Amino acid sequence: MMQIVLAVAAGGAAGSVLRFLTSAWVVAHWPRHYYLATLAVNLVGCFLIGLLSALFLARTDLPLALRTGLITGVLGGLTTFSSFSLDVLRLFENGQPGVAIAYLLSSLLGGLLAAWLGMLLVR
Repeated sequence: MMQIVLAVAAGGAAGSVLRFLTSAWVVAHWPRHYYLATLAVNLVGCFLIGLLSALFLARTDLPLALRTGLITGVLGGLTTFSSFSLDVLRLFENGQPGVAIAYLLSSLLGGLLAAWLGMLLVR
């Protein structure tokens, strides 16, 4: 278990640094379009979580620490949007389209509302 925890921690640090470096690069080159960094890490993270999850389903012989460190650690540090996207897809694949749509809408709208309320409280 400790090996998995360390893999997630190391991967999370790497993913967070990658997100920071991406943001710094985008802001340095296109300051008015700072949001492109978030879009980029979200899209790359979604692509990678799809690729890795399919690979790891086919390659269960790969160490659990490696699989968890990459998906939960690196991609979790890079973006949680990738995990969210995979969850929605899994719900659709498992024949739960109503739950998938409810989860998708409540996450997006609920997240926006929660962020707005947090800002409102401070202002």
